[in-house]
Amino acid sequence: MERSVRRILHNEAYIFFVILLIFSVMELTQQDYLMATVLLVAALVMIIVIMLVTRQRIKAICANVQFAVDTLIGSANSAAPWPTALIRLDNGEILWHDRQFQKMLNTFESQVGDRISELIPEMGLDWLKSGQQECPNDLQIRDRRFRCLGFMPKADNGAAATAQMIWVDSTELLETRDEYLRSRPVVSIILIDNFDELTNNLTDTEVSNLNAALNERISLWTDKIGGLLRKLERNRFLFIFEAKDLVRITEGKFSLLDSVREVSNPSGIAATLSLGVGKDGAGFQENYEFAALALEMALSRGGDQAVIKDKYDFSFFGGRSVESERRSKVKSRVMASTLSSLIQKSSQVFLMGHRNADADALGAACGVAALCRSQGKSYHIVINEASCMAPKLLELVRADSLYQGVFLSAEDALILADARSLLIVVDTNRPEQVESKNLLDSMNRVVVIDHHRRAADYISNAAMNLHEPFASSASELVTELLTYSVDAKIILPCELAALMAGIVLDTKNFTVRVNSRTFEAAAFLRYQGVDPVNVKRLFQSNFEETIQRYRIVESTAIYRDNIAIACPEAEVSRALAGQAADEMLSISGIQVAFVIFRQPDAVFISARSIGKVNVQVILEPLGGGGNAATAGVQLRNVTQEEAYQCLIEAIEQYFANA
Repeated sequence: MERSVRRILHNEAYIFFVILLIFSVMELTQQDYLMATVLLVAALVMIIVIMLVTRQRIKAICANVQFAVDTLIGSANSAAPWPTALIRLDNGEILWHDRQFQKMLNTFESQVGDRISELIPEMGLDWLKSGQQECPNDLQIRDRRFRCLGFMPKADNGAAATAQMIWVDSTELLETRDEYLRSRPVVSIILIDNFDELTNNLTDTEVSNLNAALNERISLWTDKIGGLLRKLERNRFLFIFEAKDLVRITEGKFSLLDSVREVSNPSGIAATLSLGVGKDGAGFQENYEFAALALEMALSRGGDQAVIKDKYDFSFFGGRSVESERRSKVKSRVMASTLSSLIQKSSQVFLMGHRNADADALGAACGVAALCRSQGKSYHIVINEASCMAPKLLELVRADSLYQGVFLSAEDALILADARSLLIVVDTNRPEQVESKNLLDSMNRVVVIDHHRRAADYISNAAMNLHEPFASSASELVTELLTYSVDAKIILPCELAALMAGIVLDTKNFTVRVNSRTFEAAAFLRYQGVDPVNVKRLFQSNFEETIQRYRIVESTAIYRDNIAIACPEAEVSRALAGQAADEMLSISGIQVAFVIFRQPDAVFISARSIGKVNVQVILEPLGGGGNAATAGVQLRNVTQEEAYQCLIEAIEQYFANA
């Protein structure tokens, strides 16, 4: 307002305005109110006239500026080569624009005063305010595509008040880019992962018929997609196609998995198939390497699934069926020999499980300790005794004289470790879940022994990786190694009890995830003198814990008719939550159980299943892991109610993709 008055007073008519005001005041002193009113009205009329004249002059100046800009950019009779506008950064108001801007919006009216967000809804200003000079996303305006550039001249106070924006028509360039991306090569490896089992004891004619049925299913699927299919081996295929077809494949949820599963041999064994897909590599060779890694990941997770590997991560499809036994005793003998050799060449061995070690992690570590003792090497078990979930078993092992000074904290292990030390990780394959990630990162040689389905962020630099998702427990795998590598007489009674406790824990007293190899391992331990009654005592809970377990069950709500979800209000231990989830599965009609419980540092979800529902697949999008029957996840910076909503969304997503 002050600036407007100043402009008026600088006008040459201000003298007449002042004179009218003076005469009006004089008439008021003479009490001639009529004349004073006339003079005052005349002064107001003069003000209005002056403002109108000033506005017309401003419009004329703007028109001259418009003409000058057009002249500088092109010519006086032609528009600028690109749409340009000046906007206010605080509210996105358009202060000025050229004719090309109107042409871009297909309008003949001036858009000065409008907000850019109203004219181009997908046009934000956050990128410009953050100092970027190019909009991060393409803009679709009518049938053309634009890239937007922004420039901010600094004001006197250092802050940018306005910005110049230029829209560059990049339709042809962006379409060429998109076509390039759509036509990028994608390499996939298709493997019939139970081919040996399917063709076992079949005649040549039956094998030929089975091959024909499998080849037909694969060919029908690939013909719909297009690309190049070649058979590399009797059960392995190479399939190359374009990236644009991968979208259709993922939308179809890799229907080949279900199609091949319909093929069975004369004995009724259904065929299963795994796919490894590599994309976004620098060329065919790198994509093939990605595909091989993806296939290895699929097989390590139990097969019957598809895995996509790009430069940064893995994506998983399928893998909902329960794993079938496909490991051999030959592999176990080879692994036992390799592990013995690695231990023999080491200065000392460190054994480590996952955080909050349970009976399986501790039992597997104790079993490997017996192997180290047979090789004459010193060994240490890295564990946080305060957070151990198997305190009775830990107390039993510590009581043995040969285990004096064996248990170490992660800090002490880092001090003792040297360049020739060997680290053996048991019962986990994820670097973020080990007892000490610093110790893992500092070791030159690492061995992994695990039975959980492999996660995307697995320990990838292992010198030896005994990963069997078909096994019931890590203790079962270690027991099998011991049968091929050590004299059973050197295995201590506490170690036998620890191994049996690990198997009992993960099989829920031999009721889930058991196979012939599980019973063979248990029979070996029983033959060596382990007492099942003493093992059972390790899992006894006191009266107070029993009451707490049933209170958790009491808080259960039924979801989707056969899913039990408990949300106890009080903080409970992970062991107690797992026991409560197992207890919920004993309820008639319940096939899946979840317990959502709080602890000081996070909210945990413990999951169990005795049906076809794969709880590991449900919790994996939330960052969890495990296997089809037992899984868990920890969620940080969320409330118990938010964790419940996340679980419900994950369950619905699981069934939507079924």
